[in-house]
Amino acid sequence: MQKTNLQYWFCQVLGWGGWILLNLFIAYQFASEYYLNPEEKKQLFFLAMGIDFIWGILSTHLLRMVLKRLNWIRFSFRKVTVMFLIGVVTTGLLQYYGIKATAHLSGKSFSAYMDKERLARAQKMESDAGLANTPYYQFKKLSLGDSSEYNMSMKIKKTTGWQRDANGKWKFEEPTKGREFWEYFFSIVLVAIWLLIYLVWHYILKNRNDQLDKLKLESTVKELELKTIKSHINPHFIFNSLNSIRALVDENPERARRAITELSNILRSSMKAEKSETVSLEKELDIVKDYLALEQMRFEERLQVRFEIDEDTLQHPVPPMMLQTLVENAIKHGISKQVSGGQVKIIASYKGDHLELLVQNTGQLDKEINGDGFGIKSTQDRLNLMYQGKAFFEIRNAGPDLVESRVLVPVIL
Repeated sequence: MQKTNLQYWFCQVLGWGGWILLNLFIAYQFASEYYLNPEEKKQLFFLAMGIDFIWGILSTHLLRMVLKRLNWIRFSFRKVTVMFLIGVVTTGLLQYYGIKATAHLSGKSFSAYMDKERLARAQKMESDAGLANTPYYQFKKLSLGDSSEYNMSMKIKKTTGWQRDANGKWKFEEPTKGREFWEYFFSIVLVAIWLLIYLVWHYILKNRNDQLDKLKLESTVKELELKTIKSHINPHFIFNSLNSIRALVDENPERARRAITELSNILRSSMKAEKSETVSLEKELDIVKDYLALEQMRFEERLQVRFEIDEDTLQHPVPPMMLQTLVENAIKHGISKQVSGGQVKIIASYKGDHLELLVQNTGQLDKEINGDGFGIKSTQDRLNLMYQGKAFFEIRNAGPDLVESRVLVPVIL
């Protein structure tokens, strides 16, 4: 919030300050005689620019406060349009008359000085024409009079805006008709530009914040989905491991005790892995090896295991328990259904800009569980969530008696 306020005030000072500097540049370059001479007039001009600067910031800041109070960002386009028109007109009026009133109350009005300067010019023109001590201003009361007197009276009025009335008093009438209207119109234009920039900026900011909120929501959903998947993986793995240990309790108690130790190692690794989104391939392989050690106690000679791991891939991050799930699937749906058992082969290597993981097992793919088993679906879901379509997974028959699970994980530099 503090940063936003600093940006706002910086833009306010920069915007209105830039407008004042533009006026000063024009005055110095193109109208120095009109605005900057003599010195008293120059000082009043600078004071007028200061008053313009203050009222520009003050009026637009009040407008901003009203907009925030109305919570305009939630308005429909139609309401924003109406609000824009009302805000521009009222703020333009406030700024215009605020500047006028401040200059008048200060007694240092540049406009008042200009009026006095014009009056002095009118008096000089009157004197130069030899009319200073004549009742020429009563030409309407005279029968005909001298038309030159009338013409001079009109010339003085047209040039300076000043003219004597029938009683001889000087009265001012702005020689440039509609000038006040155009000053007010110009004030409205400045406020309109300010408000337009303000609205567009906040629409852009709102759109950016909406996008960030959307990304945060998607990230939260993704995290929850991953946690849900992991919460299913561990019970699934434990259930199968306990079945393996149960088969060893009566047959070989010593191996069963060793198997319990193996299982505790796996669970300990699993609990650590659950806290992170990825683990190194090396740690994942440790879990897989412990799992296969358990399964080899159950299958004995019926289960053959081979590893072909490129050492360069050991530190590559992979989703925890993913490889173990594929190995478990290979044994459950492949080796366990083979009377003579079979082989599970795990391969890891780099293929271009991807890490390729292969789990091959003896057997044929069961069409009933192809893509529908929890292990398969969880792998697909996790890869989609984590890599946003940049990872690849498939399970297929790679030969007459060979099933292959293949995962491609992108190399993130």
